[in-house]
Amino acid sequence: MKQTNIRQLALLAILTALSVVLAYIHIPTPTGFLTLLDAGIYFTAFYLGSKAGAVVGGLSGFLIDMLLGYPQYMIHSLIAHGTQGFFGGWNGKKRLIGLILASLFMVGWYFLAALLLGYGLGAAWAGIFGNIFQNCFGMGLGYILYKAIIKLNLRK
Repeated sequence: MKQTNIRQLALLAILTALSVVLAYIHIPTPTGFLTLLDAGIYFTAFYLGSKAGAVVGGLSGFLIDMLLGYPQYMIHSLIAHGTQGFFGGWNGKKRLIGLILASLFMVGWYFLAALLLGYGLGAAWAGIFGNIFQNCFGMGLGYILYKAIIKLNLRK
């Protein structure tokens, strides 16, 4: 049986909670809301890698939809942001490809989610710009935070 690393679980729980707090900084839009959630997801993915990015991304996306009153999107956010965190955590020569895949998957899944939830093609198209903006801004902010933490040399 594999031993559970309590320290790693605690760190993931803290990063999930911080990402949810970042998501509370949100701007309501006709198609949902824009948040800083992606900054927390990308920071985690850059700092701890794909698996941690997937866990924090999926859980924080799921929780913020529940807390802000969008339960119909909870499963979709789990999938979209979990996959975003996974691809965002690719490093080395795969980093650029991972960031492109993370962005395309998150935006594409929310487009598909709007269709699956019955909002129609117009609403699906209307949500694309906000999702691209949220993704790119979160990616940039997450990277800046990651570089700042690395520069402080807090990682053990």
